[in-house]
Amino acid sequence: MPSLSHKATQMPASPIRKLVPYAEQAKKSGKTVYHLNIGQPDIETPQVVLDKMHNLDLKVVEYSHSAGFQSYREGLAKYYKGFNINLNPENEIMITTGGSEALVFAFQTCFNEGDELIIPEPFYANYNGFGVTANVNVVPVTAKIENGFSLPPIEEFEKLITPKTKGILICNPGNPTGYLYSKEELETLRDIVKKYDLFLFADEVYREFCYDGATPYSALNLEGIENNVVLVDSVSKRYSMCGARVGALISKNAEFMAAALKFGQARLSPPTFGQIAGEAALETPQSYFDAVIEEYVERRDILIDGLNKIAGVTCPKPKGAFYAIAKLPIDNADKFCQWLLEEFDYEGETVMLAPATGFYATKGLGQQEVRIAYVLNKASLIKAVKCLEEALKVYPGIV
Repeated sequence: MPSLSHKATQMPASPIRKLVPYAEQAKKSGKTVYHLNIGQPDIETPQVVLDKMHNLDLKVVEYSHSAGFQSYREGLAKYYKGFNINLNPENEIMITTGGSEALVFAFQTCFNEGDELIIPEPFYANYNGFGVTANVNVVPVTAKIENGFSLPPIEEFEKLITPKTKGILICNPGNPTGYLYSKEELETLRDIVKKYDLFLFADEVYREFCYDGATPYSALNLEGIENNVVLVDSVSKRYSMCGARVGALISKNAEFMAAALKFGQARLSPPTFGQIAGEAALETPQSYFDAVIEEYVERRDILIDGLNKIAGVTCPKPKGAFYAIAKLPIDNADKFCQWLLEEFDYEGETVMLAPATGFYATKGLGQQEVRIAYVLNKASLIKAVKCLEEALKVYPGIV
């Protein structure tokens, strides 16, 4: 049998999805499983999107331009203007197959094999996979749960910079921590990006979800590094339409955008139906977001307050997105998450969590941490917290 590529063997399994077989078996055995492992919201997709898709009158499902439909790019330019970001839809916005493709295209455009990318950890686990895809070496700088996963001191970034360093990647608000970087934190990043002439990749897919009066500050609003910033966006979470698989790659750097478009041409075009849905979603009324944010705040408070009442549990309160990292009094998060599905239930119910080890690049970190997505309704979250509380009373690996 022919051997597989090194890249295939190096590609990490998803910490979010690798426990799925155990969850499926738990369900077959009659257990109810509360899925807090994956960011699949149960929030309804905006009605304006559903109406558009139900009433489509297409004779041919055709290719779009490789950069996406012109009308959609123009609509997005109008959307970003609401955040004081002025973009030319002709050459500064490229529609992609989800935010994932946007990041892969960005890495392929900016990095040579073996170049280095600094990312504050814990970070979205698939960044590791995207790095493998593009032959990029991910270099972590560790944020700490003790201060809520705020941006590590800029000196820690500077220690990691080598001649191979080409960029820094941030997610704001963050997955998996829910931390929202302040304008001041972003300005410290701007200074180091400018000093070393690095790319700053900004994953801002959770922009609409900021809480407690906080407002997001986009990397594209940072002055003096306009040609260094590459923004990644997506409709998946903003409009609760993860299956549309439509995102965007955005930059003021004309050379970067022209090169990235060649990768877009190689895959022909982004999905037609997804673009139609994404363009329709731009007409979503503000009342939709107001209601969704109110719902997420209530869910967050149920989850975080409930967790912090459990003996030995620490969980910072997120300011954005719909994720949290919790530290538990356990020996090993991977073992614990599997045990929850294989061996535990409370009144016929259990919880599926994502072990946080997969969100760190530094080996050995996250052993006592789990990522939790508060994407279920409030009643289910209350039951899930109760399950976790009872599990921690009987788990054999308590420390």
